Amino acid sequence: MPLQVAIQMDPIEGINVETDTTFQIMLEAQTRGHGLWIYGPDRLALEEGRLFARGRPLNLRAVQGDHHRLGDFELRDLAEMDVVLMRQDPPFDMAYITATHFLEVIHPATLVVNNPAEVRNAPEKLFVTTFPGLQPPTLITSDAESIRAFRGRQGDIVVKPLYGGAGSGVVRLGPDDPNLDAILELHAMIGREPVVVQKFIPAVAAGDKRILLVDGEPVGAINRVPARGQVRSNLAKGGRAEAVELTARDREICDVIGMELKVRGLLFVGIDVIGDYLTEINVTSPTGAQQLKRFGGDDAAVRLWNRIEEIRRII
Repeated sequence: MPLQVAIQMDPIEGINVETDTTFQIMLEAQTRGHGLWIYGPDRLALEEGRLFARGRPLNLRAVQGDHHRLGDFELRDLAEMDVVLMRQDPPFDMAYITATHFLEVIHPATLVVNNPAEVRNAPEKLFVTTFPGLQPPTLITSDAESIRAFRGRQGDIVVKPLYGGAGSGVVRLGPDDPNLDAILELHAMIGREPVVVQKFIPAVAAGDKRILLVDGEPVGAINRVPARGQVRSNLAKGGRAEAVELTARDREICDVIGMELKVRGLLFVGIDVIGDYLTEINVTSPTGAQQLKRFGGDDAAVRLWNRIEEIRRII
């Protein structure tokens, strides 16, 4: 049976159809005959316990610059949809958190991917700390003295915002770098959130592996290699994608976290692995599916829609 699918996302006009994971997921849904309807998170409205959105019907084609046809705006009760994909990019701020509260009103009768309550409860750089032994040495705090002491113990460190994304604000500081206090002052001016401080992993020079999982099972991985002289390997920050196989350690990490992802209803997840360490669990809007498919790996969108359709048959 065709499904009615709503996609909560950033403006579709600016996406790159050759690299964007959301586009791949939507195109696979359209290929299967499902109806697509998109809206922005700022178009949500909660009234008398019912959740509405103002959005537009969508038709896709894989032609950059001519990749979408949109119908007229209309107000719809999201409880009438079969599936809602929550695919807007971070920052994971109060607007993002509010959207998860809104979407809880309709889930699971309308299947929200990922489970909005668990998206809220699993901030990407905090959730990973629930799996001891997988991370590199890590400190999360606003206390400057604790950070200085951590650097004294670990030497070379990386400092990053707790709720950032796509590599934004990530800085490497050596044991004698005089800029630590200035970096912490900048973070304090931006907001009151703690920062994440991790021991620098030299293996990042060989790449930061993105592993995609569907319902707790690994689909495959790509390697993201940082540009020369850079510590950030994110594709949005100039990193280069290349083919890579899952190692025994990668599969061990997936085995440790997989059941927890499944129990929480986190159907589509991307984890970041550097060397032998898990650094992040991305549950908001994971990317990398197009690159994985291009390198001959499994199609994560196909695997995701197979699972969504199975769940909808049960509901």
